Amino acid sequence: QLQLVESGGGLVQPGGSLRLSCAASRSTLDYFAIGWFRQAPGKEREGVSCISYNDGSTYYVDSVKGRFTISRDNAKNTVYLQMNSLKPEDTAVYYCAADYDPSSVKAMCHIPEGMDYWGKGTLVTVSS
Repeated sequence: QLQLVESGGGLVQPGGSLRLSCAASRSTLDYFAIGWFRQAPGKEREGVSCISYNDGSTYYVDSVKGRFTISRDNAKNTVYLQMNSLKPEDTAVYYCAADYDPSSVKAMCHIPEGMDYWGKGTLVTVSS
C-alpha cells in the first residue's frame, strides 16, 4: 500500500509562484512513476505533469510548459511541482498520484483512471 500526501497549496496572485510537495508513506518510491493532476470546478481531471521512476523523463501538458517544473527526491520519497507565472486558469485542486512501472509517462498523464494510488489533493487558488 502507498499513501500520498500533498502540501503547498494556497492563495496566490497572478504571476506568483507556489511549490507543491507530494510525500510518500513508503520507504521507497522505486518503480513508481508520479504524476500531478488537477481538477477545476465543473471540469474533468487532467494530467499536468508526470515523471518517471528511473530515467528522469518528464511530461508536461502544453498549458504549463515553461512555467511548471516537476522533480523528485528519491532519498526523501517526495515529488515536487514548482509552479511559476501562475494564471487564474491554474486554479484547481491538485492531486499527486502514483503508477507502478508504467510504460510511458506521457500515456500515464493522459489516463488518470489508470493510476494506482492517489493523494487527497491540495487547493491552489490564483486570484487578485
